[in-house]
Amino acid sequence: MKQFKRVAWLFLLLIPLLIVAGCGKSSSNKTVKVGIMGSDEKIWKPIKTKLAKEGVNIKLVTFTDYNQPNAALTNHEIDINSFQHTFFMQAWNKAHKTNIVSIGKTVRAPLRLYSKKVKNVSAIKKGDQITIPNDSTNEGRALHLLQSAGLIKVDNKVELPTPKNITENKLKLKITPVDAAQTPRSLSDAAGAVVNNEFAAEAKLPNNECIFKEKLNKASIPYINIIAANKSDKNNKTYQKIVKAYQSESTKKLIKKYYHGLSVPAW
Repeated sequence: MKQFKRVAWLFLLLIPLLIVAGCGKSSSNKTVKVGIMGSDEKIWKPIKTKLAKEGVNIKLVTFTDYNQPNAALTNHEIDINSFQHTFFMQAWNKAHKTNIVSIGKTVRAPLRLYSKKVKNVSAIKKGDQITIPNDSTNEGRALHLLQSAGLIKVDNKVELPTPKNITENKLKLKITPVDAAQTPRSLSDAAGAVVNNEFAAEAKLPNNECIFKEKLNKASIPYINIIAANKSDKNNKTYQKIVKAYQSESTKKLIKKYYHGLSVPAW
């Protein structure tokens, strides 16, 4: 009987240790779901492989349009995402009453005006069509780009202008908002299209079809791309480890290799 009691007491003493060990194992094996656009897989896959050797498991979740990754983040379908710039995140938070924050910088990806029909901006003719992304932040950004190119003028008092805020359009250009993912395809019909970097890379648009690009200066700082998380996860050490792995020399080389100057490191 005494022997039985000793075994029972020993078992009771071991229970807390077993629970702690079990919890520790569960935590270390947690998979972090990272939401990205499909064109960024070639940048993230080597990071995934590198971190797996350090005990951090990553699952890449790819999206096809800009409306999906932040909704998935808020709904905890993914843990962090990497697709947007600061301005887009701020506008999203305001419109959807969310608390998404930046936890690290990734790249600067200047907007570009592409054309398969003309070789320079001055060759754009009266009545030509130009397509632009239709999400609010990139639509406004695209209109500012067209203004910088001397094609239109917009009301500069409006932070995020739409085609309704165009104040001068001497060539009577048909400015057509379309889904950002469709802008490269629109080049078969339109005289020009303002295309975001990831979709330009995905469509393999050659640099010689870019007839105007956004300048990288102080005004473009809000358009630095970021890794984002819910505010409650801002100081998550595992997520910070992922940011550190992204912000490495090896990633810089991958960005240069695959994007050929379309994007440049921002850290």
